[in-house]
Amino acid sequence: MAAILAGEELAAIPSLWVMYASALLMTGRLSSVEQKLQAAEQALHGAVLDEKTRDLIGHIASIRATLAVSKHQAGPIAAESRRALEYLHPDNLPVRAAAAWTLGYAYQLQGERGLAGAAYNEALSVSKRIGHVMITIMATLGQGNIQEAENRLPAAAGSYLQVLEWAGDPPLPVACEAHLGLARIYYEWNEWDTAMMHGQQSILLAGQFEDSDRGVAGKVLLAKLKLARGAVSEAAAILEQADDSARQRQYWTQIPHIAAVQVPVMLHQGNLEAAAILAEQHGLPLSQAKVNLALGDTAAALAVLEPVLRQTAVKGRQDERLKGMILYAAALYKCGDKSGAAHTLADAMRIAEPGGCIRSFVDEGPEAERLLRGSEVPGEMLDYRRKLLAAFAAETPETPPSSQTGASRHQVRPDQPLFEKLSRRELEILQLIAQGLSNREIGDRMFLALSTVKGYNRNIFDKLQVSRRTEAIARARMLGLL
Repeated sequence: MAAILAGEELAAIPSLWVMYASALLMTGRLSSVEQKLQAAEQALHGAVLDEKTRDLIGHIASIRATLAVSKHQAGPIAAESRRALEYLHPDNLPVRAAAAWTLGYAYQLQGERGLAGAAYNEALSVSKRIGHVMITIMATLGQGNIQEAENRLPAAAGSYLQVLEWAGDPPLPVACEAHLGLARIYYEWNEWDTAMMHGQQSILLAGQFEDSDRGVAGKVLLAKLKLARGAVSEAAAILEQADDSARQRQYWTQIPHIAAVQVPVMLHQGNLEAAAILAEQHGLPLSQAKVNLALGDTAAALAVLEPVLRQTAVKGRQDERLKGMILYAAALYKCGDKSGAAHTLADAMRIAEPGGCIRSFVDEGPEAERLLRGSEVPGEMLDYRRKLLAAFAAETPETPPSSQTGASRHQVRPDQPLFEKLSRRELEILQLIAQGLSNREIGDRMFLALSTVKGYNRNIFDKLQVSRRTEAIARARMLGLL
């Protein structure tokens, strides 16, 4: 297009510059779009402000709003979207639909999910009526995001699958967002292989964009998947790559998401101090509560979680509220308030069960498992509790072959006899692990150095042929050691 529309003809017709910018935007070549918009504005300088000129100004604003979407800048997205809707001709339905979609995304970023949903519905209604496939896709993605945030996971999965159907084969690059959403949902449903497939496909498609943080977002989810299988070192390496890429490309909105997964990685590595610093540095209250629980400081965990629960209740943020409630219930149970823990757990299960949530519980490890086993739940939730406990029991971490010793750990049957029995001291420590005590608490209880406790842990895990605490507890119970 550049060769055909180069020179005086292009400069003299501002609408061609806007068409050029729009074509670049549609093909993911984002870095050159603003230059073309500025050229259009220069060509418009001094033009009469008639209907045609106003409509062109509105179109420029709509493209700028879409550019701001790629950087998740709520303020500029909202300002440019409103400017677009103010200037666009009432009959310019394709661009008005695009502006309604971008305004919806601004609302979504601001936590105004009701307003976001209404804007997405408007964009979808218009785009379907006029056959604008791209905005139909983008508005449906927006609806899927809202459904997912409200824990309506089956509905969200349906929206994302519809997007994949519309995206064609080979798919448009924008399908990366649908794959990423499906990866999150299947991860929550504990369907690891399907989640991994969608996550990898998302990263592959995101690579077709010239400048987008979607590839980084995909890697963060990939790290969560690896962590869920016990591949802690792999998860840490992926997160380090994602962090380097985000900082080099200035994808600042991704940094807190990376940190939120780095914290549990550090907890698995026993690096509680670094995890605490990272959680505080990035203002991640749920991560701070996890660190506090790992340190055995339930009072601090409760103090962090209480305002989170109040705020999420007021704003209707069910996804964040669910995670906070599980942690809050675990903290109450650990400090002896079993009645309060049971009440909070029941409320959390009522939120989680319709969406089929599993990993929100399992990812909290032994604290959540002990809570589920020890708390009374309403009769209608008994089947759901059995399902969650089965997920805990079925945890089979994936350990890289290079780090395995002896028989392959994930091929060991839970009831297979041990090659080497645990010593009396190792059995004592295993009992404390099953009670949910942190390494530091075990050291204090048994008058052992932290490094000594970690050494005992390694011996216990090697003898049980497991890679994490949850797996050790499950196998020990199967063998009658607990």
